[in-house]
Amino acid sequence: MKIAMANDHAGTKLKNEIKAYLESEGHEVKDFGTYDEKSCDLSDFVYPAALSVAKGECDRGIFVDGVGYGSAMIANKLRGIFAVVCQDPFCAALARQHNDSNVLCLGGKIIGPAIAMEIVKTWMHTDPLTAEKYRRRIKKVQEIDAKHCVAVK
Repeated sequence: MKIAMANDHAGTKLKNEIKAYLESEGHEVKDFGTYDEKSCDLSDFVYPAALSVAKGECDRGIFVDGVGYGSAMIANKLRGIFAVVCQDPFCAALARQHNDSNVLCLGGKIIGPAIAMEIVKTWMHTDPLTAEKYRRRIKKVQEIDAKHCVAVK
């Protein structure tokens, strides 16, 4: 899989650890930065990374900021992005099983690297549930997205 990654200064260290794991698993990572811990604006990095997922240039995205919510708010502005914030592996499993999320957002100030890695592993290795009720629910969210969000060019 091709994974878009982005972060702000609070997520640099954790992003680099996750990136190394993903590459060791054979995934291609497109790193949109930032690359250091100097103060920066999150949207400068998450927006282009989310665009790459929305356009289909990357299969999924993993974004790391201080808490995770900033990344999710930015990413979810784009049609076709279904970003979630997860703080434990259980939530990561449900975010994939029940919601077919394609962007994972993590809080580098909230969770440590050991839990973060378990979240990433779970999220990357969990497929959406295929029972009719789950497919129906996911489709309804996709329809809302298509109705209210402008297509990415």
